[in-house]
Amino acid sequence: QEVLFPLFFLFWLILMSMMHPHRKYDEVANTDLGPLDTLVLGKLVIGYTPATPMAREIMKKVAFDNFEDGLITEEYLSEEELEEASFLKPSDFVGVVFKDSMSYQLRFHDSIAMSSIYMESR
Repeated sequence: QEVLFPLFFLFWLILMSMMHPHRKYDEVANTDLGPLDTLVLGKLVIGYTPATPMAREIMKKVAFDNFEDGLITEEYLSEEELEEASFLKPSDFVGVVFKDSMSYQLRFHDSIAMSSIYMESR
């Protein structure tokens, strides 16, 4: 049993990896997607926390690099203040919670969305 049981699991793992092979996708050519719809995005209010210099710099880039008039950004000292503001503000409020220098969470009026992380299969 000590020899056959691990061999059985090894066989099972090989079989499962063959049933779900790693897929490679071709590159997508660069294309002009056209201008952003500023009528919809111009009404957004983006709140963010914590109020660090890095977060301020990122939000400044988001607000002014792609929009002539800029987006409305508000900084909050804590997640609790951000959640409170999202309940009081209209449905076009989006919260951004920076976890560290490389990850964040988006908070919409009624849900939380995690940042996407690229993971390659083994």
